[in-house]
Parts: sequence; C-alpha cells; structure tokens
Amino acid sequence: MISHHLLLCATPSKALCCPDPAVGAASWDTLKRLVRELGLEDPQRAEGIVLRTKADCLRICAEGPILLIWPEGTVYGGVTPERIERILREHVLGGTPIEAWILNRMSFSAPAAGSASAP
Repeated sequence: MISHHLLLCATPSKALCCPDPAVGAASWDTLKRLVRELGLEDPQRAEGIVLRTKADCLRICAEGPILLIWPEGTVYGGVTPERIERILREHVLGGTPIEAWILNRMSFSAPAAGSASAP
C-alpha cells in the first residue's frame, strides 16, 4: 500500500522553475535522506510506504523547487532542504499542510462516468 508519492521537480531546465541547481540537488538529497531516516520506505509501515520521485518537469514553472504530494494534489513551492523536514513531519506524517508554502491544489479524481460531452 502507498500512503503518499512525493514528486520533486528540482531540475533547472527553466530559469523560473529552479534557478539554482545547487538548491534543487540539495533538496533532492535531503528528501531521500529523510524518507529513509523516518522509516517511510518500510514496507511494514502500517500507514503504507512513501514513494519519492525526482521529476524533470511538473509544468509548474515558478517558485521552484516544486514538491507535488499525491494523492492530495498539494503543490509546494520554494522547497528548500530547510523546508523538506517540516513538510514531511507536519503534512505527510501529521496530515496538516503548511498553507503558507502551498502554491496550488490539484485534483486527481477521475471524471464521473458520462460527464464527457459528445462531439
């Protein structure tokens, strides 16, 4: 069972996304380390495992590094190494998003059957 999937866009492919490659790399390293240290990858974890992926682009080209938390669809901006631990502890483990750092909320729910209009 998967409880969360953390997608970190920290690639400096666009200047607005992650203008400092060193910050993006440090954010990724911190995320990997903390997911391990907090035991979030443990398959025996009752709440489910937490996956992490380094994304090349999430199409949110502003205020990077960007962290998308699935399944909630919460998008955090300015995800520096200093912010990652707090996001993991308060949001992922505690269930309380950090409103001041949220850029957007996306919906991942499928459209209801029959909701598409015919051509």
